Amino acid sequence: MEITQGVRFDSLGLSEEIMRALEKKNYQISTPIQAGCIPPMLDWQDVTAKAPTGTGKTFAFGIPIIEHIDSESDQVQAVILAPTRELAMQITSEMRDLAQFKPSVRLVCLYGGQPIGKQIDALKKRPQIVIATPGRLGDHLKRRTVRIDQVQTAVLDEADRMLDMGFIHDVTRLLDQMKNRKNLGLFSATISREVMDIAWVYQRDAVEITVRADEENKPDILQYRLELTMDQKVDAVEKILNLEQYDRVMIFCNTKGNTERVTKLLQMRGVDAQCIHGDIPQEKREKVMARFRKGELRVFVATDVAARGIDVDDVDAVFNYDVPDENEYYVHRIGRTGRAKRHGVAYTFVTDYPSMVRLNDIAKHTRSQIQPVKFGEDGKLVQVEAK
Repeated sequence: MEITQGVRFDSLGLSEEIMRALEKKNYQISTPIQAGCIPPMLDWQDVTAKAPTGTGKTFAFGIPIIEHIDSESDQVQAVILAPTRELAMQITSEMRDLAQFKPSVRLVCLYGGQPIGKQIDALKKRPQIVIATPGRLGDHLKRRTVRIDQVQTAVLDEADRMLDMGFIHDVTRLLDQMKNRKNLGLFSATISREVMDIAWVYQRDAVEITVRADEENKPDILQYRLELTMDQKVDAVEKILNLEQYDRVMIFCNTKGNTERVTKLLQMRGVDAQCIHGDIPQEKREKVMARFRKGELRVFVATDVAARGIDVDDVDAVFNYDVPDENEYYVHRIGRTGRAKRHGVAYTFVTDYPSMVRLNDIAKHTRSQIQPVKFGEDGKLVQVEAK
């Protein structure tokens, strides 16, 4: 079933506490994904939802979960699995906002890279909702610091990415331990083969909901490509930053090594740049992200996996330092700019024939108009005439 419109939250029969939390955020009308998912999940039905990033998925599953919690019980009643710690933390923050007028609802966020002792202390407070990455939840089960046999609702957020990242066995092991589960929500930007397999095995008569990226939701992004040698790429970033006077940009690289290299080279040129990737300690990553969110950091360099779940939606420009390996990555990357009805800009650097072929493929599959440009005599960017 394809959903194109939202509904008024006060038409969904929600509790006074949830309505107060929504009013505090000044939300009266739901997004389409929320309109499609909240009623069946409130009725304990399984849901498979396909929707683009940034469509309000957390509230779509978060509202029914919080409404179902028996606050008298100390059992874990809901588990939300996310592929990255950044996304797990973001979901936790949004869920806390939703539950702020229900003080007896307790949440915990479990992810790798944080001392396990701190998490064990949090679990001793008997949370009813666990938001976790699959690996770390598995660690806690082995240590017997958490039980999930009384879980009633399970949600896999960004299910396609989670299963792509090799978590399928962790996820199925966790689902197998939730013997009393009443419903399962699968939320995904794409319904991959693996997502379909999980749905087939673990869901019954699921309500299928699709939200398309409609024209109105589509960000307004100017997309450029520059043909450069490897040595010219950092210079090009610096030139464009100075030329356009951007205050806040993201640079995406395909590898951890490249994020480090680009960051150091920019810092040597006096540019305020920091990077995050999987090998950087969690505490440092959180500090860098906090600075970027507050607008205190000009250039944020990241790999695709590290950047997932970072909810910053008013970036002036995005640089694809490397052409992404996946079409989907390109869409996620450039979608950081041009949100909230603002103009956005994305620059992609092409250094060789294979990366040109990749970018042409991306343009075709994402229906993107990627305009070739180069630096003119005066140092400004000019369009390259088609040959």
